[in-house]
Amino acid sequence: MEVLKGGQFRRGRALQMNRKGFTLIELLIVVVIIGILAAIAIPKFANTKEKAYLASMKSDLRNLVTAEEAFFADSVKYTSTVGAGGVLFNTTSGVVGPTITVTADGWTANVTHTTTTKTCSIYVGSTPLAPANKEGEPKCQ
Repeated sequence: MEVLKGGQFRRGRALQMNRKGFTLIELLIVVVIIGILAAIAIPKFANTKEKAYLASMKSDLRNLVTAEEAFFADSVKYTSTVGAGGVLFNTTSGVVGPTITVTADGWTANVTHTTTTKTCSIYVGSTPLAPANKEGEPKCQ
């Protein structure tokens, strides 16, 4: 058997190629499978991010309840001021607000997020703020 240029072999009169690697159709099938998996995974990831943003807004509202009650324990009143002279409260990165309104027997608040159009609300007292419908429980829409 004689070895020729480019990995070819000659056996008598027959010429054989020494082929290593993938064919074009095999590579195409792999690319299509990866594309299908990506098409399934990307919307799931986006939905997970949205849930995380809503969870951070709800968490901030729960922390606001604690801060407002601490302020009430010291001052015997609720406040709509955040920071110096009001509730000591910091929001999570990306959360905008809170917008606090003092009512006759409590307060209401809502927050938004920079990356979603949904808002979350909470209320304490007897004045509900949509979408919150249960006192002290944050709700988003």
